[in-house]
Amino acid sequence: MKFRKKPVVIEAFQMTQERRADNNEWPAWLNEAWNKAWPEPGAVSSEDYPNSNGKDRLVIYTLEGTHHVSWGDWIIQGVRGELYPCKPEIFAATYEPA
Repeated sequence: MKFRKKPVVIEAFQMTQERRADNNEWPAWLNEAWNKAWPEPGAVSSEDYPNSNGKDRLVIYTLEGTHHVSWGDWIIQGVRGELYPCKPEIFAATYEPA
């Protein structure tokens, strides 16, 4: 059987080294995830916590485990508020501006 993905609108933010070092462009939902207690699902933290220098990559805690966010990855907020990383080439093939 074949299936087509239902059209949904998601929130997304592309993480770069510059945006990691200066979070003033982060959307409110990503700042909220940063302030969640680890390991609450949807929590975002630094990869080197508690020894972070503010330049390390981010990690997202999900029900499926911990996911690393590489530079250039998109962080997606899904339809139920869940967060997960997405590689740029997959993002470009799957999503378009709404």
